[in-house]
Amino acid sequence: MQKLLSEIRACEVCKAHLPLGPRPIVAAHSSAKIIIIGQAPGTKVHETGVPWDDPSGRQLRKWLGISDEVFYDESKIALVPMGFCYPGKGKGGDLPPRAECAPLWHQQLWDAMPHLELIFLIGTYAQNFYLKGEMEKNLTETVKAYQKYLPKYFPLPHPSPRNRFWLTRNPWFDIDVVKELQNKVKDCLER
Repeated sequence: MQKLLSEIRACEVCKAHLPLGPRPIVAAHSSAKIIIIGQAPGTKVHETGVPWDDPSGRQLRKWLGISDEVFYDESKIALVPMGFCYPGKGKGGDLPPRAECAPLWHQQLWDAMPHLELIFLIGTYAQNFYLKGEMEKNLTETVKAYQKYLPKYFPLPHPSPRNRFWLTRNPWFDIDVVKELQNKVKDCLER
C-alpha cells in the first residue's frame, strides 16, 4: 500500500492541465473498511494536503456522526477523490475532477484494501462513475434510493455549503438518510 500511495502522490499525468500544479491528495490503508469518494481537492485542501480539510469536510463528518480522529484514521476510513489534484476554477465553481485519476488508480487502491465494506459516493461524478446505468434520473433521486445500492455503495450529495439550498428543499435527507448513514458507519467500524 505504501508503494502505491507513493506512486499516486508522485503522479504528474495531467500536470499540464493543473493551474496550481500536481499535488495528489489521498489517504488510505490496507485495513480500511470504508472509502469516501469525493470529487477533487479544493484550493484549501491543495494548500494543506489534508483531505476534506474545509467546511465541506466538517459537514461530512457531522453527517457521518464521527469525530475528526475517526475520520482521519486511515486504518478505518480511506479518503479517495475522483480527481486527486485541484482541477482549477470554472464559471460556477471548481472544474470537474480530472478524468484520468479514477481509471488509473482506483482499482489498484481497492485491490490493496481487502477489508473494504462500504463505499460512499459523494456527488454526481462518483455516482456516474460507479453506478453507471443504475443511477436514478438525477442526484436527488439517486440519494433518495440509497437502499437500492447497499450494502456496497451509499450515494450522498456533496456536503458543500453551496448545497444548502438542496438540503433545504430536501428535508428528508436530514430526517431519514443521515440517521441510516450514521448507523451504517457505526456498524461497519465496530465489526
